Amino acid sequence: MHPRFSVIVPVYNREAEVKDLADSLLRQSSKDFELIIVEDGSTLPCKKVVDEAATKGLNVKYFMKPNEGRSIARNYGLERAQGQYFVFFDSDCMIPDDYFDKLAAELDKNYVDCFGGPDAAHNSFSETQKAINYSMTSFLTTGGIRGGAVQLEKFVPRTFNMGFSREVYNKVGGFREMFSEDIDMSTRIRLANFKTGLIRQAYVWHKRRIDFRKFLRQVYVFGMSRITLKILYPDSLKAVHMLPALFLIGTLALILLSIFISPWFLLPLGIYFAAVFIGALYSTKSLKIAFLAVPAALIQLCGYGAGFIKAWTTKILFAKGRNINEELEIRKGANEKL
Repeated sequence: MHPRFSVIVPVYNREAEVKDLADSLLRQSSKDFELIIVEDGSTLPCKKVVDEAATKGLNVKYFMKPNEGRSIARNYGLERAQGQYFVFFDSDCMIPDDYFDKLAAELDKNYVDCFGGPDAAHNSFSETQKAINYSMTSFLTTGGIRGGAVQLEKFVPRTFNMGFSREVYNKVGGFREMFSEDIDMSTRIRLANFKTGLIRQAYVWHKRRIDFRKFLRQVYVFGMSRITLKILYPDSLKAVHMLPALFLIGTLALILLSIFISPWFLLPLGIYFAAVFIGALYSTKSLKIAFLAVPAALIQLCGYGAGFIKAWTTKILFAKGRNINEELEIRKGANEKL
């Protein structure tokens, strides 16, 4: 008898993270799932960790393939999955013990063809990781679009905690190999008239980036990929997506005005970051995390804004770079090789 859920996780040189993920899945109160690990050409494979989890009773399948990207790895897993509903985690996630009980109960009660769940910071995470998590989920920084609370944009499932039915896969197909491939996939599912929903109870602990340098690179890429999504789906760009770019421009303008006219021009920035600090302090009950949340918010907004402005300038304003349709044809060809 096939399991209800197939959990698909692409992996690239993440042995320690896979161990934490596997250990959390071993503790699940519901065992009605299989885990599919797709090693995407790692030089430090996690097979030993996977084999150890299998000896402890985890229903896990391990595949090694050449490095082609996380979307192709997910599609590789999809083709080999036996469940009727596919669930996607990032390798840097840890899963609460009752995740699949809550997911199954909600799907039985209010079925959706595609779901997404929120993320949170585990007690074991570092202060920097917790500050980054706050920045990525706070209404003050993202408009709440990643935190599952009050939002400025309609919820869009993302692959750190996302799932869809086999029926969706049969009609829509797999992931495209591109940045923000999960948003692209969620959009295609919506356009195919499937029902999508947020299941708040099915949350994961998401480690995210471990330092600010890696976090900056991540959000910079997020900003650039938003323009790719606009090219694919012209109506997808909303006001909330442009706010980080406006924040970056406004911050630079206020700094220049404070230098050449009056330091009082820095007051709006001071008020904003004071609000971030107070919000983080209230949320985390930690002074250190609250202090770290301020640079995390600055990095997130300015990094995303810089990537957004660069991609807008090159791809929209000057129409430079490879045509998006050419890119997708190349990626489609790569997917068809599986």
